[in-house]
Amino acid sequence: MSDDDTGTELTPQQSPAEEAARDVNTRFERRLEMNVPGRRNPKLRQVISLVNEDEDLYGLWIAANVNAVERLNMSDHGPVHVKIVMNMAIRMLRLLSEAGIESGAEQNYDLSSHDAEVIVALASLLHDVGMSIHRNDHEAFSLFVAQDKLRAILPALYGPREETIIRSEILHAIISHRSGGKPLTLEAGVVRIADALDMAKGRSRIPFEAGSLSIHSVSAAAVDSVSIDKGELKPVRITIELSNSAGLFQLDQLLRNKLEGSGLEEYLEVNAKLGEEEKRLLTDFSL
Repeated sequence: MSDDDTGTELTPQQSPAEEAARDVNTRFERRLEMNVPGRRNPKLRQVISLVNEDEDLYGLWIAANVNAVERLNMSDHGPVHVKIVMNMAIRMLRLLSEAGIESGAEQNYDLSSHDAEVIVALASLLHDVGMSIHRNDHEAFSLFVAQDKLRAILPALYGPREETIIRSEILHAIISHRSGGKPLTLEAGVVRIADALDMAKGRSRIPFEAGSLSIHSVSAAAVDSVSIDKGELKPVRITIELSNSAGLFQLDQLLRNKLEGSGLEEYLEVNAKLGEEEKRLLTDFSL
């Protein structure tokens, strides 16, 4: 785990043969390692190390993704998704911190920005583990699945009192990513927004039927990239590059809903950029 914010490759490509291999051992052998820029945060480094050693947690991500992708034809909700969410959420949190905006951990408990990063990282990594049980109410299922994982991970970093507080903050961030969720902390807000921002190259968080030619699938294909940088008018600028104006549907139906009530509205600039020439997304269409 490096100390810079240059980012890492989050969507490794697999061959058709690798995609077809579905037995348990092969799925684990294709394991994706979690990493995030460390920024001289030893607690975050230790969390990532513990997460990468945890086969049970990786199994939960596999099971969540099987339910989402293979059984429900939804977008990825497994290791690639949570890694992207974690890196985006940590990036936003650090930009907000640099602008002097305090996390809930700092405001309410006199904890440090390093502790806030631990909260955001673990909430990002655990927010969809309830998908291993079912899509319906998966946010609530994630709470009791995450409890066990947090009770295994956090004692390595904190004493009993701080552990209870950190665990509660993580669980709050997890439940707040659901539809209609109302984050009460900066940490929960960035996790909620980061979850929605995993939309580039067809990775929309809006469920759609695989192979369909609905506005959901067409708009998802129109999002080329998402970047998070220091803003000019506000602390954070989110830039979404579109190859076709149909991608605006993703911003209106997904990002707008996640942003409203997130607590981050006054801190984020959201810009959509359309290429000079719109990419043709359909060849022929008939009802």
